[in-house]
Amino acid sequence: MANIMVVGSYVVDLMSRTPHMPKPGETVLGGPFQMGPGGKGSNQAVAAARQGANVTMVTKVGHDLFGDHAMENFTEESIDTTYVTRHTKEATGTAIITVDDQGENTIVVALGACGKITSTDVQGAEQRLEASDMVLVQLETSMDAIRTTIQLARKHNKPVILNPAPFQQIDDDLLQDIAYITPNETEASLLTGIEVVDESSARKAAKQLIERGVHAVVITLGKQGCFVYDGSDEGTLVKGFPVQAVDTTGAGDAFNGGLATFIAKGMKLDKAVIRANAVAAISVTKTGTAIAMPTMADVEEFLRNTK
Repeated sequence: MANIMVVGSYVVDLMSRTPHMPKPGETVLGGPFQMGPGGKGSNQAVAAARQGANVTMVTKVGHDLFGDHAMENFTEESIDTTYVTRHTKEATGTAIITVDDQGENTIVVALGACGKITSTDVQGAEQRLEASDMVLVQLETSMDAIRTTIQLARKHNKPVILNPAPFQQIDDDLLQDIAYITPNETEASLLTGIEVVDESSARKAAKQLIERGVHAVVITLGKQGCFVYDGSDEGTLVKGFPVQAVDTTGAGDAFNGGLATFIAKGMKLDKAVIRANAVAAISVTKTGTAIAMPTMADVEEFLRNTK
């Protein structure tokens, strides 16, 4: 079984449907409302666990009702909570999400407790990190915690997948220790200064990231698929799966959790990306984030039916 450590956020998703996104000052009658577990770190952990990985989560939640729900959710998903701590002052993080009739979304995140993950918290999980096959991080927590995670992974020669979202600037000294980076078009553009809109511009951005030290680049291009590049050739555009999207929230998290699992299981990158695309495609056909993550059986059935 693949052993994956996820260092990142947990927030409660507070989601409402809306016929259209409100303009400044506008009130829109929407609904229904849905509450559920979320946060990029937690979503990716759930996605990995449902694809058969043995997942350890490093995060913080508050001493509140939402924090209780977080612990219950991790247990239900068979995610190891040894390194999930309860902050004594900060509340559990929240994400205010609106989803329109086209399935597009806007999100406002208040990190709360998970924004207070420290280097010490990560160092406390070093022994478990050493036993992991893959380390998965995002940018939805403190940069100190992210830096420490990457440094410990380097110390123990463990591959890191960095999902650079929500975007923060990354120092090149950290990029040199990243095995796989998975930006979307916007994040790739911000990372490189190259406007990424298609395969050609994605190739230029990926080449720059390789030159800066990243070992392999996977740029997600929405409906176009993913551009995969490791510096050995001109790269490959791996097409996605056409589906009727209901809610695109969490699609990137579904992709990253799946990708981490498939690579940790020994799958080659291009094959892992295809399966990760399937995980993401299934997730957008359902409402919600963590609750929309598919199981292994879901992915197998989906792939059989799309051949």
